[in-house]
Amino acid sequence: MDLKTTRYEIEDGIATVTLSRPQRRNAWTGRMHTEYRWILSRADQDRDVRVIVVTGDPEGQAFCAGADMGALEGHSEKGRYDPGTADDIATPGFGVDPHFDAAFAYHFGIGKPIIAAINGAAAGVGLVLAAFADLRFAAQGAKFTAAHGRFNFPAEFGLSWVLPRIVGLTHANDILLSSRVFTAEEAQAMGFLNRLTEPADLMPSVMDYARKLADGVAPGSARETKRQIYRDLHRDAAGAVVAAERLLEAMITEPDYKEGVKAWTGKRKANWVG
Repeated sequence: MDLKTTRYEIEDGIATVTLSRPQRRNAWTGRMHTEYRWILSRADQDRDVRVIVVTGDPEGQAFCAGADMGALEGHSEKGRYDPGTADDIATPGFGVDPHFDAAFAYHFGIGKPIIAAINGAAAGVGLVLAAFADLRFAAQGAKFTAAHGRFNFPAEFGLSWVLPRIVGLTHANDILLSSRVFTAEEAQAMGFLNRLTEPADLMPSVMDYARKLADGVAPGSARETKRQIYRDLHRDAAGAVVAAERLLEAMITEPDYKEGVKAWTGKRKANWVG
């Protein structure tokens, strides 16, 4: 695919996806969503990719400033919602669990940890992207907002489901009912962020963490643990235990189990086969 609104780079097992419409503060469009899903599909299928990092083009001075105003005006003129994507859009993460087979929920079906490196404003769909990532690192001074209230929209793309599970009902109600702007420092206090850094330290901090995941965690373990986490949100405790026992019985027969034991006892880096 010809990437016009995103960039995609792979280094040392880490795939970096950059939302890149700097002249529009990396605002979201149907084209960007099409490219983003295509990239995630490629990264998920690439055995050399162990971790996915999503960030915004720094020249845009934002992570993602939400839906492009042109798209919002288009909805108004048409009198209906138009996602701006074709029927043949890529389906990364689909087919793993029916609970994940929808826009942005597909992040949960992707078998690699996804880290949002939030280097500026995350509004509307930008907040959605951050919320559906597995881990969130942000630069001090970044600002967040759900934004939907000012456009007579509902809470978008499952934010009403995911935010209470991250920050609790009290904070989620504040974010969603007010559509107010809140700071990265507030987001950290709410528990929305895993780490808050100086702006210059954001990407080095994210990449250092990503390398530790890529080097220290077996790919199969990362994949199945991630899927356990999100599947178990829909299970009771007993169901989670039973599912975990079945996975253990299966995964202990895989080569990476023996390799992990040998690497640990030999005090060396593991050579995962995935």
